[in-house]
Amino acid sequence: MPTFQAGLVHTPVTPFTRENRIDFEAFGKLIEFHLRNGADSLALPMHVGESVSLTDEERRALLEFAIKRVGGRAPVIAHVSQAGTALAAALARHAEGAGAAAVLATTPYYWTPPPAMLLEHFRQIGAAVRIPFFVYNAPREMGTKVTTDLSLNLIERLPSFAGVVDASLDWQFMIEVLPAARRARPEFQLLSGIEYMISAGAIGTTGVFSSLAGIAPTLVRQLYELCRTERYADARRSQQDIAALRQLVKAGVANLKCALAAMGRDCGAPRPPLPALGEVERGRLAEKLAAMAALRAEPRGW
Repeated sequence: MPTFQAGLVHTPVTPFTRENRIDFEAFGKLIEFHLRNGADSLALPMHVGESVSLTDEERRALLEFAIKRVGGRAPVIAHVSQAGTALAAALARHAEGAGAAAVLATTPYYWTPPPAMLLEHFRQIGAAVRIPFFVYNAPREMGTKVTTDLSLNLIERLPSFAGVVDASLDWQFMIEVLPAARRARPEFQLLSGIEYMISAGAIGTTGVFSSLAGIAPTLVRQLYELCRTERYADARRSQQDIAALRQLVKAGVANLKCALAAMGRDCGAPRPPLPALGEVERGRLAEKLAAMAALRAEPRGW
């Protein structure tokens, strides 16, 4: 099975025009920004990229545009989650044909299938492609957990299964799954889905998915490098700064996009039904960002 080390994965937002259409001009500038500022890989459209508010046709168009714009400078990981197994598998096949380096899927939207059906859901998505397939574990969003047993069953039944991207902050699961999975498949990768890199790195993760890299790519890269080289004591200050930034934008996509605009990278408002922040809320968030000393060295504008 072909594989790659994802490393520091930036997860860009999806810019929209005032008419709620995808703003491909802004998206192209955003891709260039991420590539210039430390992205080892890109993953899109993730949930912060409002994937659930995009039609399948828009998701395909967005991915094709990104792969063409990247032009081989970094791997592109395609997020193919859907409510239906066949729908997700179709997105995976398209992603492989478009040139994606890997595909990623979480548990089915809305449905909470029993373990045997969840295994079959992931098996069919992964079997639809020959490129690496990652499972995204986000039980706080999805309501269904990825377990160690599920991971081991996927290793047994699916040659393309490359690893788990974990956004659960369930350190016990991460501690349990990594050695068990690597005994069965030594190349198995565990990546952190959130920028709490010290804990994840100490457990043995080999990469991280970062939405905050759109706001503070220098800080995110600094933290990543310190953890990659196991300098965890030196990483504490950077991790504290990242945690403070996450607290400012954790309320959702509207806060993230507002923070991007405050840094000079306006990507428009979220698409309904997500609400945009009001003028007062935007002003307060901008003031809090301006007061963060850790952001003073970050790039402004595109």
